[in-house]
Amino acid sequence: MRWVGIAAAAAALAVASIAWALPGSEETESRPLAVPAGLSDRQLAGQRIVCGFDGRRPPSGLVQAIGAGEVGGVILFADNVSSRAQVRSLTDGLQAVQRPAGLQQPLIVSIDQEGGQVKRLPGPPSMSAAEMGRRGAKIARAQGAATGASLAGAGINVDLAPVLDVARPRGFIADQRRGFAAKPGRVASVGTAFAAGLQSRGVAATAKHFPGLGATAANTDLRPSRIGLGAGKLRRVDEAPYRSFIAAGGKLVMVSSARYPRLGTGKLPASQSRPLISAELRERLRFTGVTISDSLEAPGARAGAGPAKVALRAAEAGTDLLLYVHCDAAAKAAGVLANALTGGRLDRASFEASVERVLALRATLSR
Repeated sequence: MRWVGIAAAAAALAVASIAWALPGSEETESRPLAVPAGLSDRQLAGQRIVCGFDGRRPPSGLVQAIGAGEVGGVILFADNVSSRAQVRSLTDGLQAVQRPAGLQQPLIVSIDQEGGQVKRLPGPPSMSAAEMGRRGAKIARAQGAATGASLAGAGINVDLAPVLDVARPRGFIADQRRGFAAKPGRVASVGTAFAAGLQSRGVAATAKHFPGLGATAANTDLRPSRIGLGAGKLRRVDEAPYRSFIAAGGKLVMVSSARYPRLGTGKLPASQSRPLISAELRERLRFTGVTISDSLEAPGARAGAGPAKVALRAAEAGTDLLLYVHCDAAAKAAGVLANALTGGRLDRASFEASVERVLALRATLSR
């Protein structure tokens, strides 16, 4: 199914003596939700897809895909927003679409609401991450709570924030004031506090961009990036805030599109590297929640590969949710995944484990 084409051609680590247990972390620790019997491979593939669309109404092809159980969620951008009331009407309409038995959990409705330069919906946070970093964890938690209440009121249940990259000088994260601080302890304290605020209002927090983008001047949304720091420094400095977030019960981690050769990614972006996701994130940091890619249409993620290869690599690597800015690209990716699953190119047990994590997350989300 061409979704758009049918329509118009979707234990807490104490830092600086403050430890936050993220509300909602009990659900994150719950047993995975078993994959319902009888799902088609296309439906299984769809649970791993999140996509965006143009305009303030969802295209009919996306609505049909949701109704068929062939998409797990959407991401909203500024183009989708005219007012809070309009967004609430949009999200209510998406959640009201009747879905097949076993796939009736709330859809993921996500947004980038970091504060500062990256804020899609009017309202909080009223500060950039850099300003919150200067003000401290209590202010950050209040900002997170206000943001969570605002998003929940608009029907948004996942915030693609906080940015937990250690904002080194001359890196693009620091230049854009998207990082909380240049010291990992401060990032961990303030960023985890912001996440705690979000989850106290029922909005799932997403730490990004693992294992850290703070050391590069190359924005992976615009071009490929290679981070050549040694494994020891990356683990000691850049991964430290993620360890705090995970220990406190954060629900999602966005995996970077940069390459980290000293952590075993070779020439592949991190979100397409099984060694990084399995050994670093799952085993070393003991993350049991949902992993999500950054945009797989961006130059950093493509790194010279075609869309089909990128989708297969990300799925094989263990990235649970594949994020696309455009639903037509996402529909093609879902088709590639379904065909690979049917043909045995993708391991079914691993694929279904990702679907289980996604469904378990969705069961905790609000509509």
